[in-house]
Amino acid sequence: MIKNISNKYTSKMLLAAIDEHHRGTYDFIYLPIDFKNKCNVGYAFINMTDPSLIVPFYHAFNGKKWEKFNSEKVASLAYARIQGKAALIAHFQNSSLMNEDKRARPILFTLMVLMLVIRCPFPWV
Repeated sequence: MIKNISNKYTSKMLLAAIDEHHRGTYDFIYLPIDFKNKCNVGYAFINMTDPSLIVPFYHAFNGKKWEKFNSEKVASLAYARIQGKAALIAHFQNSSLMNEDKRARPILFTLMVLMLVIRCPFPWV
């Protein structure tokens, strides 16, 4: 998980920051939103497609300041309690957040040949 995210960052901004050098290396991301304050809660869950991709991602983000909004927050990476795409989907698919704005839901990706990344609908019941 990525901690200490500037609260003004949206999922789109976070994806842009990650995709700058790590596009196609993850297949799940979820930036929880505080609907009352209309901002993120400061952390996000991300699932890398292969464990070997964690180290370069860690070196790129851990200990770095967020570029937008003059934030003083410094990114910190840690292992989350829930690990793996299947476990993350199972955890979130029946959550009440799936009834909220689609922009606030977890985002899934399918990785294709030549690093073509396709956003997928989140399976929920």
